[in-house]
Amino acid sequence: MPHLVPLLIRGINNLSDARYCAGMGADKFTFILDPALPGALDTRTVKELAGWVAGVELIGEFDRLSAPEINAVAADCSLDAVLLRSYRSPAELAEIAPPVYVELTDTDNVPEAASAVVGWVLELNGKATEAPVAALNQLAQERPLWLGPGLHPEKAQALATQLPLAGLSFPSGDEVKPGLRDFDQLEAVFEALEV
Repeated sequence: MPHLVPLLIRGINNLSDARYCAGMGADKFTFILDPALPGALDTRTVKELAGWVAGVELIGEFDRLSAPEINAVAADCSLDAVLLRSYRSPAELAEIAPPVYVELTDTDNVPEAASAVVGWVLELNGKATEAPVAALNQLAQERPLWLGPGLHPEKAQALATQLPLAGLSFPSGDEVKPGLRDFDQLEAVFEALEV
């Protein structure tokens, strides 16, 4: 089903989320693959989850791993891109083989974009919650911008219609127990963004 903008689901860690979100038309999934990050998955689990879905771009989230380590994990998991939780130098960005997205913490401290950066991801929480529309619009003009409004359907719909976004980003969740997951909040967001 088509949406107002492409959808990125972050932190997929279970088959229920992977299948549900792919079926609802999500465009991209991230998997946390850096052992320094909470909720990190091993490469075997990521490959297993990815094997159950089709037509979704697979992105690995990293923070502290070096460029060669990121490249090895990306190749092992057949990732389409990577999302860095912190900015790297242009030289290190150039060493990372897959396309690179960079997560921003706010609109005030945007690093100079290296040519290797294909887009920004900004979660609207903490300091970024107060980001003025003009600042978000400026960011979206410089590089493709993925905004994370949280699981708020009205806010997501407003952002999708007011800004020239590359897409919206939403968190995945955890299963209550294997195979059991409440999708009410995600479903409300997907429905609010249907064309």
